[in-house]
Amino acid sequence: MVDRALHLNLDDAWQDEPLDLPVIDARAWGPRLRFSAPPRLVAEFYREHEAILASPFLLYGSGDFHYLTALRLRRIDGPILLVSFDNHPDWDVRPPKWGCGGWVNRALELSNVRRVSVWGCGNFECWWPHQLFGNRRAERAGILDVHPWADDHPAKDRKRRGAILRDDWRPHFEQLFETAEKKDIYVTIDLDCLTASEAVTNWEPGRFTIADLEWAAAKLRDSSHIIGGDICGAYSPPNYARFKQRFAAEFDHPKVQLPVPERIHQINLAALEKLWPVLTGAL
Repeated sequence: MVDRALHLNLDDAWQDEPLDLPVIDARAWGPRLRFSAPPRLVAEFYREHEAILASPFLLYGSGDFHYLTALRLRRIDGPILLVSFDNHPDWDVRPPKWGCGGWVNRALELSNVRRVSVWGCGNFECWWPHQLFGNRRAERAGILDVHPWADDHPAKDRKRRGAILRDDWRPHFEQLFETAEKKDIYVTIDLDCLTASEAVTNWEPGRFTIADLEWAAAKLRDSSHIIGGDICGAYSPPNYARFKQRFAAEFDHPKVQLPVPERIHQINLAALEKLWPVLTGAL
């Protein structure tokens, strides 16, 4: 029997076993999988942890492992809508095939994933010229919609498809999911979508607040059926197994200023304690 909720510990991002979840110790895999991994290694990890990945709700560490969500979606029967709250669109079409920056494309390759909707992108990847590296074909086809913050952009950029503002994103969200009509939804939350005061991550902070995500999750439950989800994004010191992996990751990651470790844990645990119940429906 598969536990309804698990903590997959890849990097000790969460300490003292938060929420008293059953823990799977996968720390031996962490350095090999962090940021990116070759397909052979991903396949090996999947074979070893397939039953664990079938748990409806999963907690894991750094957002560097976010691409594991695409593996989890293989385990879901029937058509689903994937909703991602993330400061990055994770839609890059360039190599590597398996990595945290392009995992949405692996999700779209699955026949059961009918559409992906990404909310809260605050970095440069959704804007010219960097959007050239994104999966614009899927966006044009309507199977992928990304919703970047446009508050700091000129008026012409605010006409970008999917662009949102702090003052109007909630009506856009409601309008989009009014048509969900009790469809099955999988929700993934990367804590880097939150403001710097509410989460400490390995990436740039986003603009959502915890209250925003609580509101959004309630709307999703009202309009549809959340059949599973995960939370990742808590900070952990980076550790890599391969030179090329380390080089690419260090080049891609921003330089972030961090509080002391105890404060990091306090901030992220406070976020988790509020978000986990709204994601899981308090189990």
